[in-house]
Amino acid sequence: MRILITGVHGQIGSHLTNLVHNSCECWAVGREEFDLEDPAKMRIALKDYSPTLIINTAAYTDVDGAETNREYAFALNALAPRFIAEWCLANNAALIHFSTDYVYDGVGGSPYLEETETRPINVYGESKLAGDVAIAESGIPYLILRTSWLYDSRGKNFLLTMLRLGAKNESLSVVSDQIGAPTSARLVASTTAKIIQQTNRLGIEKQFVKASLVHCTTSGETSWHGFSEAIFEGARQRGAQLKVREVKPIPSGEYPTVAARPENSRLSLTRLKETYAIETPNWRDELDYTLDEIYGLR
Repeated sequence: MRILITGVHGQIGSHLTNLVHNSCECWAVGREEFDLEDPAKMRIALKDYSPTLIINTAAYTDVDGAETNREYAFALNALAPRFIAEWCLANNAALIHFSTDYVYDGVGGSPYLEETETRPINVYGESKLAGDVAIAESGIPYLILRTSWLYDSRGKNFLLTMLRLGAKNESLSVVSDQIGAPTSARLVASTTAKIIQQTNRLGIEKQFVKASLVHCTTSGETSWHGFSEAIFEGARQRGAQLKVREVKPIPSGEYPTVAARPENSRLSLTRLKETYAIETPNWRDELDYTLDEIYGLR
């Protein structure tokens, strides 16, 4: 298996590259070599590496920015995946791609199943869904892993934003009526690597046909408010000097954003367990691991 990983400098891509590169022929590329805006550049890279499996971790992820940059969001999240899928079809390759809980409307209190009707409520979700559909309709062997509330020990994400704000402010207000599973990029990457190991044994077509869309998050659930409180508690346990003393729970209406957010981001993990025999850890355990990384304990 010859693997090409895109988005090597991103949260999932960097972790995945470290996990996969020693087990097979694997190359990882960033925007300078594989620019989702530039089909000609993508075509050159694909020809040079001739992968049998592409793992596309690159995407446009600015949820609020997508509202005023719709064309750009669709270029990276919809047109680029379509182009990659078309190349895979012409060159007998398979594709692993990553999606988001934002393709759902957030209505209800039950975890979404993979077959639940999608109904995004913002441009980012629309653009990601368009990419998912393009891949699904391409006729190639593919796997889409749909995740939620992604964070990492580096980059731009809620965890690092909270640590930065908590170091400067005595009081913060955080939304408490949006519920989901905070998921580390490390967890998504490790789950992907386990699936790749299985496809190596069983064959891509056989494995991906069993389930071509799978939810991939940590287990358990919390609100953004609950997540922030766990972040501050864990940081203090590791010696962080934080100024914050109060985290006020507020409804979404009191924290307006450019893009609407789904209130329910719960994703069912049954298919991941039944198809790939993978059970993911609780979100608190993954947070502990990432905080250990941040504070030099790993």
